Amino acid sequence: MTTSPSVAIDSDLPFPWHLAGSEAALAPAERPGRAIRGGPRRLRRLADTQDDRPYERFGVSPLGPLIGAEISGVDLGTPPDPELRDELNRALLEWKVLFFRGQQITGGQQIAFARAWGELEQQRLTSGVSGPEVARYVKDAENAGFENAWHADMTGRPRPAMGFVLRLLEGPEAGGDTLFTDAAAAYDNLPEPVRVELEGLQAVHDLTSTMGRFVPAEQVSRIRAKFPPVTHPVVRTHPETGRKTLFVNSVFTSHVVGMEPEQGEQLLQYLFRQLQAPEYQVRFRWTPGAVAFWDNRAVQHYAVSDYFPVRRVTERVAIVGDMPY
Repeated sequence: MTTSPSVAIDSDLPFPWHLAGSEAALAPAERPGRAIRGGPRRLRRLADTQDDRPYERFGVSPLGPLIGAEISGVDLGTPPDPELRDELNRALLEWKVLFFRGQQITGGQQIAFARAWGELEQQRLTSGVSGPEVARYVKDAENAGFENAWHADMTGRPRPAMGFVLRLLEGPEAGGDTLFTDAAAAYDNLPEPVRVELEGLQAVHDLTSTMGRFVPAEQVSRIRAKFPPVTHPVVRTHPETGRKTLFVNSVFTSHVVGMEPEQGEQLLQYLFRQLQAPEYQVRFRWTPGAVAFWDNRAVQHYAVSDYFPVRRVTERVAIVGDMPY
């Protein structure tokens, strides 16, 4: 893609983005984060191809009308049988992130559960791996605060992870919540001219783009050599539901292909803000033994860093994904 989009972004951005060959700009009502374009936001939990029917093997308690549900009656210590796995997968596609409470499981049991969805991947790019498939994250007074940005994980790889299973080992009594946002709802509520102009656009994702703040330069260079930047569509199609989702994020997306840097950054900032509307979000309060399982193709997340200096420890397993299209 070598041409620049022609849609205007209004002066709510640092620099106005004017239509090519015109001085027209989106009206204030079209700004990201506003929902006065003729009514409330369009909030579709399901794609047209998805069935909305009851679940037989477990209970589902929605945390909102669009995204996020707590699952009861499932023991993650035992790998799911094929029927349970398929029903959980249907719930995952419907709610995008599933939460399980009171699961006193081991790392091995966490791995066994995740493997029901496919091959697992090595997550750590640097030293400090607690196992070939489990990554441990310790947040304390020395390294808190790096995670608090909206993002989908590991999008700087050719095949970003399909999903993640995260369990809490140690955490604060209050604080340390994780927010998730529905990237399909964010796409659905873009102005139609913007959706049209995003078709075919690609962006570069770089795993090392934000590492310079907390990783030595020589280590960044080694990681970049092992995992060079990749190009993904700005809007991807979910391989199972067919939903279109915004697939750019503030952590790993460096620039839009074929656009002038300033104009491309304005577009990215516009799309990043679109993902931040509370109507697209769910907020999860962690409790002992809690586990979250999210669809990395459908959501972005934000780990709230409000518990300093209390220590927080989690372990995460990643399920290998496909190449975005």
